[in-house]
Amino acid sequence: MSEPIKVKELEINGRIFEIEFEDGSKKLATINLVPGKRVYGERLYRVAGTEYREWIPYRSKLAGAILKGISAVPLKERDKVLYLGAAAGTTPSHVSDIVGNEGIVYSIEFAPRVMREFLLVAKDRRNLIPILGDARKPSSYSHIVEQCDVIYADVAQPEQASLVIENAKWFLKRNGYVFLAIKARSIDVTMEPTEVFKREIATLEKGGFKTLSTVHLDPYDKDHAMVLAQYQP
Repeated sequence: MSEPIKVKELEINGRIFEIEFEDGSKKLATINLVPGKRVYGERLYRVAGTEYREWIPYRSKLAGAILKGISAVPLKERDKVLYLGAAAGTTPSHVSDIVGNEGIVYSIEFAPRVMREFLLVAKDRRNLIPILGDARKPSSYSHIVEQCDVIYADVAQPEQASLVIENAKWFLKRNGYVFLAIKARSIDVTMEPTEVFKREIATLEKGGFKTLSTVHLDPYDKDHAMVLAQYQP
């Protein structure tokens, strides 16, 4: 890889950047909240005194959605985010970069083994709040999570949209946003993915959401879509 020559803010979110290199290639990036620290093997680039973290779309569905043309990324500094399905912390770490030290990312993960990996990431990032819990039972973490500006959901459950709706009732501000990564094969292996996506979006809309943008995530994630919607119950 050649050296970076230019960095520009993306129009869909001024906290997300595109780095251009001498050879004409480009990469997504966020400003590293913890300079010098990598999370998942991503490369770090220093440009004009600022350290940027490569954001790899094959490792992060949100990065893939951005590259596939999702209409907006309504995450900003100081936002409170409820992240359902934090896994080992790849995408949460970039959300952490975006919301900054004055934001909070409440990070729900069900699997204890995976949570142990996530804790290593959260150790260096004070705005990540690790919560070992079941996203199907929002009441179980209601004593920890505040009202949030954004819900991000990436869970392998048969009722993904319904799960988001239930969490929104507890935690999402009116006119707040949801990112829902729909995993078609986790919902119904017998249906065409496009039909699964339509069904889950219809469920979201019945639950008080207005769909703003939908993108399919191929080739980054097969049989996945990302939905951006606004909560208007």
